[in-house]
Amino acid sequence: MLIHGAGKVSLPRSIVTIGAFDGVHRGHQTLIKGIAQRGRMLKVPSVVYTFDPPPRAFFQNARTLSPIHEKIRRMQVLGLDHCIVAAFNQDFLQQTAYQFIDELQQLNPVEIVVGKDFRFGRNRTGDITLLKECFKVRVIEPVFCSKGKVISSTRIRELVGRGENQQAFSLLGWPV
Repeated sequence: MLIHGAGKVSLPRSIVTIGAFDGVHRGHQTLIKGIAQRGRMLKVPSVVYTFDPPPRAFFQNARTLSPIHEKIRRMQVLGLDHCIVAAFNQDFLQQTAYQFIDELQQLNPVEIVVGKDFRFGRNRTGDITLLKECFKVRVIEPVFCSKGKVISSTRIRELVGRGENQQAFSLLGWPV
């Protein structure tokens, strides 16, 4: 897997997913493996676009489940071709939704895969509707654990905070 800074790569075609991917939990793993597999099927590189630090850590001082080097290591084993890491800082926050779209256009995505609440750009002005004006977008459903609850980084953080590390581990698929 090749690792790039934001705005530092151009591809003739790709399939892209965008998100914080904090912890690279079982839900993320399902999505990323699916992107890598679909990329191979379409004969295009698979790309994860992620952030360091995760937005919740930046805005809410939330615990980070995996530092960037660990996040990248976990993603590498899932079969991706590229990982783009955007420095989530004040400069990044000033980027407009259209500037972010311009950056994504450098990747020439045949498809972008995001969660239903995906927002982007300064003050979160960009949404899935805007993204669909420029790209083919697939919105994915959350992944549920065997108990029927959504697997999420927020839920895992709550479990770790309560000392329920075994439950957190079962959702992560990695040691806490």
